[in-house]
Amino acid sequence: MSDESLPPRLEFRVDDPSLPELRPLIEPTDGYLAELHPTGNIEPVSLAALQRPGVSLLTARVDGEPVACGACIDGGDYMEVKRMYVLPACRGLGLGKQLLEAIEHHIRRLGGRLVRLEAGTAQAEALELYERAGYRRCPPFGEHHANPRSVCMEKALA
Repeated sequence: MSDESLPPRLEFRVDDPSLPELRPLIEPTDGYLAELHPTGNIEPVSLAALQRPGVSLLTARVDGEPVACGACIDGGDYMEVKRMYVLPACRGLGLGKQLLEAIEHHIRRLGGRLVRLEAGTAQAEALELYERAGYRRCPPFGEHHANPRSVCMEKALA
């Protein structure tokens, strides 16, 4: 049986954010968020911040190629999901849902019980994904402040 007949293999793993192969996932996030939030109310997590203790970057890889990423940051009594991004060519395939599930699984393994996140109101697809995954709106938390263009959400993990 040749490799060409095998279905694509999807895997999720914790990765080093400084890997050059992850640049196509990490760098476009800044521009993507700036497009959605022209007022600059969303500040993405820097590459340096992704490399700090208490931060994990998970990637989704198809046949070894990174196609999506998301970070989780220890906020003390909660874990915050940040930098969820799927390459445009891979959107609409359910990768965001699977990546979010992988991040939640990772958070459970770390002992996390509460997940929080913030998304902009212009991120309709992301908000729908989070709502379908059981996230509910919550008051601003951590560095986030009340903002009409921002939605804070949380989910208790079982």
